[in-house]
Amino acid sequence: MSDKPKLMYVDDEEMNLQLFELNFNKKFEVITAESGMGALELLEEHPDTLIVISDMRMPVMTGLEFIKKAKAKYANIKFYILTGYDITDEIKEALDNKLILKYFRKPFNFNEIDIAIKTALM
Repeated sequence: MSDKPKLMYVDDEEMNLQLFELNFNKKFEVITAESGMGALELLEEHPDTLIVISDMRMPVMTGLEFIKKAKAKYANIKFYILTGYDITDEIKEALDNKLILKYFRKPFNFNEIDIAIKTALM
């Protein structure tokens, strides 16, 4: 068992999952999922997850669709979206409605993500 805070990252690209884990596994217990459905299953196993960052564009279920489902069951988790695109109306609405705390742009700015996580955990 780890005493590090649990952080989940959801992305359908294996390379992004590996990069994320490499950059954050010293500070956090990183759990990764390749899809929204997989992430929902992992949250069942890890309900003590504090932070979830999800890619926006994934097959079957978008990041926001996943977050809506997850937040309904895990209201205490802080959610973020990651996208390789400019902010969309859908992402802006999710921010306005407090579904997500922030959105990040790809390629990753690990420092920006790290600061946002530390702020959220305060």
